[in-house]
Amino acid sequence: MAINPSLPKSVRSYFWDYPSAKLSLKTDRDLIIRRLLTSGSWDSIRWLRRHISDGDLRAWLIAHRGRGLSPRQLRFWGLMLDIPTRRVNGWVKVSRNNPWGQR
Repeated sequence: MAINPSLPKSVRSYFWDYPSAKLSLKTDRDLIIRRLLTSGSWDSIRWLRRHISDGDLRAWLIAHRGRGLSPRQLRFWGLMLDIPTRRVNGWVKVSRNNPWGQR
């Protein structure tokens, strides 16, 4: 895995509200992970998974309790990253109780 890869142009488009040329996995890891898991294309997800291991993505989701992801995204990533269903169910419940999750 690269230590601090720059974001490819195809991924930069997801960071239109940031100076994306200056973003890096080393300094902006949380932002990049959250944005790509919630809004990224399959190609951007593949790029992310080449630079951050599934184990690290799993640990990130657990540490953040899935915040910011929709119930559908939580279910998907729970399956992909082998996160216990019981844990994901808790996150889904919290997400659905959030006013933004009810839209």
